[in-house]
Amino acid sequence: MANRTWNIDGKEVVGNEGSIIHWEDDTFFSISYNGNTFSGEILEENTEGNFLKLKINHRVFTVQKKGELDDLIKRLGLDVQKARALKEIEAPMPGRIVSVVVEIGQQVKVGDDILSLEAMKMENVLKAEGEGVVKSIHIKADDIVEKGAVLIEFD
Repeated sequence: MANRTWNIDGKEVVGNEGSIIHWEDDTFFSISYNGNTFSGEILEENTEGNFLKLKINHRVFTVQKKGELDDLIKRLGLDVQKARALKEIEAPMPGRIVSVVVEIGQQVKVGDDILSLEAMKMENVLKAEGEGVVKSIHIKADDIVEKGAVLIEFD
């Protein structure tokens, strides 16, 4: 059987023969390799993306099987995810600003915390849904805002 290429925690690894996997059920398994046995669990699975997050002997690993088209996709630059440019963040609901985490001139990326907004006795953390540089901040902690109010603008 041919060797397989895997990406484990960001490092390319070529797998070969010699390990045995025993499945307990669809989540738990054990691996026997070179006379040692390791307990494992699938934490996250994305079959379409050939991606797994595994816990083996209390350590977490991300594993991705390299497919036949992966090198071609990378050479063509199609593996780079595009993030939309942020223009502004508006208040999704009326509430009180608890805190502003960003400052003018700061670069933000998708998923970065921007601010906290308290509404109906619940604190909501607003995260960046794109990328940009903070141009202006129109609010501060304890300000009361209405739904749709522009809170932060980006370049």
